[in-house]
Amino acid sequence: MRLCFLLEERYRNDGMPVEVIRKLTEWGHRVDVLRPGAALLRVDEAVRTGSHDAWVLKTVSGGPGLTLLEAAAAVGLRTVNDARSIRGVRDKALAAAIGRTRGLPVPPTYAAARPELLAAVPESDYPLVVKPADGSAGRAVHLVPSPDRLAAMTPLLAGEGLLIAQPYVPNSGVDLKVYCVAGDYYATERGSPLHPGHAVTERRVPLPAEVAALAAQVGTVYGLDLYGFDVLLGPDGPVVVDVNDFPSFRQVPDAPARVAAAVLELARHDSGMVRAEAV
Repeated sequence: MRLCFLLEERYRNDGMPVEVIRKLTEWGHRVDVLRPGAALLRVDEAVRTGSHDAWVLKTVSGGPGLTLLEAAAAVGLRTVNDARSIRGVRDKALAAAIGRTRGLPVPPTYAAARPELLAAVPESDYPLVVKPADGSAGRAVHLVPSPDRLAAMTPLLAGEGLLIAQPYVPNSGVDLKVYCVAGDYYATERGSPLHPGHAVTERRVPLPAEVAALAAQVGTVYGLDLYGFDVLLGPDGPVVVDVNDFPSFRQVPDAPARVAAAVLELARHDSGMVRAEAV
């Protein structure tokens, strides 16, 4: 098969997806890499019909890669994941609306084009977690304990574009991340950026039963086949606080082969799951 990977510059040497690309090449597939943030591209030529069997996106949320992936989808080319589904989770305000209206345990979410507009959030919803709607990798995530602190933090939030604010979910200070690869689920835990005193190196942990029930539901709600999501174990049960369309898959056993096999299966079909096997 011939595949096209869209990579942001920050991921050009990252183990994921570089190792996946290497594995696909070892298996005899052709993989072309486009870096939309570092090259002038003629869009209609890049997405011409028949150029590739499928397109795969690994970029930051606000990067230009998603536009190119959507252009490929618009002319009928296959994408991994579905381009519309990726758009649905790359915008955190949109993802929150989709999740809550479709029954996922997602916190109530406010959206504001400017940080000063968050002053209208009821005091009863504090503490607040505030972050950019297009954020990734923990960028510009802030815990705002009270309305008076919001005013002091406004300069830090200026220039971040659309912001979202959610009531803080009391938790142990450890985030749980779940990865889905070919219908299998893997859980890891790590220290929360909101609790710097609870530093925990990411490590594999058993998938809690209460979170396992959410794993397939998240994929169904957002229309994703390869994905990850962050969960907080709050006093009322698990709460989904972030969804990623192509996460790092750290701590997933034999991740390059598993992810590569899933990419191939999804490239061959409109959707579907496959367990890793020799290809």
